[in-house]
Amino acid sequence: MLVAIPTNGNDLSGRIDERFGRCARFILVDPETKEFKVVTNPAAVQSGGAGITAAQTVIDQGADVVIAGEVGPNAFSVLERAQIKVYSRVSGTIHDALDLLESEQTTVAEVPTGPARHQR
Repeated sequence: MLVAIPTNGNDLSGRIDERFGRCARFILVDPETKEFKVVTNPAAVQSGGAGITAAQTVIDQGADVVIAGEVGPNAFSVLERAQIKVYSRVSGTIHDALDLLESEQTTVAEVPTGPARHQR
């Protein structure tokens, strides 16, 4: 399983960025091995369509799961169509998020949790 988490950090001690579409980068991590890679989010500086581009970025990277603070309706729709599980309303560090996932203390989001348009 590969988990995508929006962040402004560069490693697993970084904090989750609540803005999925406008985060600076994604950490893609295997929760079992803790091996990870950092991927720049091309949507961070887009004038529009950031959620869709960010969602496509994590899909292209092979993510199976997204853990985020908020995921807006456009991104959520793209992720849902790709059958990627979304866990939202999660905060803290990336380590914290992985612990929540492992201990099953968070649930899959059934609806978007962010605004339709999140201004920078």
